[in-house]
Amino acid sequence: MTKKQVITIAGGGSTYTPGIIQAVLKDSERLPLEEIRLYDINQERNDDMKLVIDFMLKQEGHDNVKLISTENPAIAFTGCDFVFSQIRVGGMKMREQDEKIALKHGLVGQETCGLGGFAYGLRSMGGLLEVVGYVQQYAPEAWILNYTNPESIISEAVRRQYPGIKMINACDMTISIEDTMAANYGYDHTNWVSSYYGLNHFGWYTEIYDKELKRDIMPELIEKLISQKMDVTDANAGDTSWQEAFGMMSVITKDFPTHIPNNYLEYYLYPDMVVEKADKNYTRANMVMNGREKNTKEMANKIREGKTEDVLNFNFGVHGEYIVDMATSILNDEHRRFMLIVPNQGAIPNLREDAVVEVPAYVGATGVEPISLRNPIPDFHKGLMEAQVAAEKLLVDAYFEGSYQKALQAFTLNQTVPSARVAKIVLDEMIEANKEYWPELS
Repeated sequence: MTKKQVITIAGGGSTYTPGIIQAVLKDSERLPLEEIRLYDINQERNDDMKLVIDFMLKQEGHDNVKLISTENPAIAFTGCDFVFSQIRVGGMKMREQDEKIALKHGLVGQETCGLGGFAYGLRSMGGLLEVVGYVQQYAPEAWILNYTNPESIISEAVRRQYPGIKMINACDMTISIEDTMAANYGYDHTNWVSSYYGLNHFGWYTEIYDKELKRDIMPELIEKLISQKMDVTDANAGDTSWQEAFGMMSVITKDFPTHIPNNYLEYYLYPDMVVEKADKNYTRANMVMNGREKNTKEMANKIREGKTEDVLNFNFGVHGEYIVDMATSILNDEHRRFMLIVPNQGAIPNLREDAVVEVPAYVGATGVEPISLRNPIPDFHKGLMEAQVAAEKLLVDAYFEGSYQKALQAFTLNQTVPSARVAKIVLDEMIEANKEYWPELS
C-alpha cells in the first residue's frame, strides 16, 4: 500500500490553492494524504487560505489530514514528498507595475509575455531558486512540480544552478486550450493524444489524434476555429479577458492555418492589436485583484464569521487536476502523457540543443521522458522560437552575471519591442520599480 504523502504548496496563499486541493481530495486513492503544508511569506494570505482549506477538508470528510500554514522553510519542507510551487514574487502589485509600465510606452503589458514577462522573470528566478535550495536542504528526495511563471526562464535558471534537481516544469495552458476546444466543438478531450512543440506560452499543435474516432481531428478543428470563435468554459465564465484571448485563436488560425496555435502567440504576432484594445489604467492584474483575490478574502471572512452555507466559490477547471495528475503519475509509475517544459536535447531536431522547450513527455517514477519530433519544424516557427530562446537566455545571463548589458540585449530582442531605444527606457523604469526584487545590474 502506498504510504500517505506530505504535500507542501509553495505560494500556499495563492488563489489557485483551493483548486489544487480540490483535485488532491478528488484523487485521494491515487494520492493518499497525511499532511498539507501551506508555505508563503505573506502571513495574511496564508492564514486566509488555511481557513479555506481547513473548511474544504472538513466538508469533504478529510478531517484526518493534518494542515499547517507557515513562513518557516524548515517546517514547510522537512521530509515532504511533493512540493507544488506557484509562488509570485512581488505579488499582484508588482504584476500591475509590469503591465502598466509596458503599456505606458505602447508595448504589450502581460504577465508572462513581452517585457512584463521579463520583469516578472527577473523577480521569479531568485524566489524560486530560494525554494529549490530549501528543498535541497530539507527534503532532497522530494519532487518539485512547478507552476511558477515565466516557466521557460525559471526552468533555465534552475537548470544552471541545480542541474540534478528532481523538478518538473509544467503549464496548464495546453490542457486548458484542449478542454476549451472540446467543449466548444463537441469532443471529449480525454480521448485526445496531442502532438505539440514550442516554448512556454509560445507553441503550436501538429496533430490531435482522437482515440475514439481513430483519426487526427486537427484539420477539422482548424476549420471550426476559422469559422466559429470559441467561448470560454465554466472555469472562466464571465471573464472578458480570457474570452478575447480564446477569440484571438481564430484570428491566428485564419492567418496561419497549418497549425493550431497557443493563444498566447497573440502577444508576439499581433502586439499592436493587443495594445490597441488594452486599458492602460485597468489591466489584467486589476481584474485578478478585484476578482479571484477579493473572492478568496470573502470566503475566508465568511468562515471567520462561522458561516457554513454558500462559503466556497471557485472553479479553476483543469489547473489543479493537471499538477495532481503529474504527482500521481510519479507516485504510481503511471507513465501518463503531459506537455512539459524540458531541455531540448534533440526533441526538436532543428532547434538549438540548449533551448528550453515545451513538448509531450511521459511521466513515471523515474521522472520525465520527453518525446522527440520525427521531423524538423518550419522555418517560420523556428525563427520565432530562436529569437525568443536567445532573448530568454540573455535574461538569465543578466540575472546570474548582474549584467545591465545582457538585460538590455534581452529586452531589445524581445519580439514585442520595436527598438532598442524603447527597450532601454522601459528597462530603466523597471529597474527603479523593482529595486526590492531584482539583482543589481551594472
